[in-house]
Amino acid sequence: MSKQRVSIQGDRPVIEKMLLPFNQFVKIESSGGVVLILCTIVALIWANSPFAHFYETFKNIPLTVGVGEFVLSKPAILWINDGLMAVFFFLVGLEIKREVLVGELNSLRQASLPICAAFGGMVVPALIYAFFNQGTPSEGGWGIPMATDIAFSLGVLSLLGDRVPMSLKIFLTAIAIVDDIGAILVIAVFYSTGVSLWIIGVGLFFFLLMIMLNKMGVRAPLPYLILGIFMWLAFLKSGVHATVAGVLAAMTIPASTTICCKDFAFSVRKSLSEYEAAGGNSPVTLSNKQMLSSLSEMHEDIMMASPPSKRIEHNLHYYVAFAIMPIFALANAGINFSTGGGGSGLDIFHPVSIGIFLGLIVGKTIGICLASWLAITIGIADKPDNMQSGHFVGAALLAGIGFTMSIFITNLAWKDSATFIVDAKFSILAASVVAGLLGFLVLRSCRLAAKCEA
Repeated sequence: MSKQRVSIQGDRPVIEKMLLPFNQFVKIESSGGVVLILCTIVALIWANSPFAHFYETFKNIPLTVGVGEFVLSKPAILWINDGLMAVFFFLVGLEIKREVLVGELNSLRQASLPICAAFGGMVVPALIYAFFNQGTPSEGGWGIPMATDIAFSLGVLSLLGDRVPMSLKIFLTAIAIVDDIGAILVIAVFYSTGVSLWIIGVGLFFFLLMIMLNKMGVRAPLPYLILGIFMWLAFLKSGVHATVAGVLAAMTIPASTTICCKDFAFSVRKSLSEYEAAGGNSPVTLSNKQMLSSLSEMHEDIMMASPPSKRIEHNLHYYVAFAIMPIFALANAGINFSTGGGGSGLDIFHPVSIGIFLGLIVGKTIGICLASWLAITIGIADKPDNMQSGHFVGAALLAGIGFTMSIFITNLAWKDSATFIVDAKFSILAASVVAGLLGFLVLRSCRLAAKCEA
């Protein structure tokens, strides 16, 4: 079985081997998107059922953590939005770091197109929202239509399979990651209130300690975890949203190896030879100390040759995609349609609803397409291989699937008042569905048109 597996891996084209990590990433994000959809449906049904009061009870269950006088007590919804989402943003931070070091954001030439596209896809939606809400009590929600949900957008894209070029998938992923950077900055600067500078200083002190651990060559995750929790607590009390601590923590995780390729290969071959000589055709047993020792040495070599940031990102992806994000959707997507607009019922023509809906669909499409066209036309970016004009439109529409990040910013924009939250969440869901359907149809027609021309 192992020989067959090796031969299959060896027969793969070089380009397929190079894109394997990216394909695995897309697969996890796509599957996570399906789980998100299911949890969203459950939340909507639950919130509008005769058992809606249990939904509110579920969100407001008090949870207390602490020892002695150091006690932190919050309702479940805040633990989810401030705690679990900090883990989500930690993963986002690791993805950003990877893209900057070795991915699509590694060089200015590579990064220029997705940066310009994402910038256009953030500015135009915000302007559209501001146009409908300027001077009103709801004007603070301008950041809501700026966001892109990478799980849902890649999930829709995966339904098209090989109908779309790989360059489009990479382009959309890069846009979503740059978009996440923009969302993090918006949250930190514009949606943080009552900021305490000295408590921020305490948080940054723990951040510096984590940087020192990195410079000292500490690769074990536990010290980073402990200091990261203290930094999160400091940011939680500082007025800057606690999820920012997750991004900062990710920047401190080592991304290098402690053994070079040549030394790793030599050491593993030596341990493998000893392992084979000690066991022959026999299975590993507790009595064969040489085999166990060789296995331990190979494991140690693999750990030294594997960047901690990559290991953590890979392992964390499953927990975020299949646990944290579904819990977030279950707790935040449950819109009771009998309330909204200050308790007067859902109003789909409210300026909030119109601003978000048009911002995510029209704003994202115009912003991304226009910015991409300008970047390519003036020569600061190259057009990706095999991408037609329709591919840019389809990608821009899929970027209009805001969902997770848009709902998260909604909770921050009006955290002291629920007046506009129901209208905003409904528009986010409606716009995400429409954007996903339109994006799918546009990209599908691009492929069919290409076949007809051929």
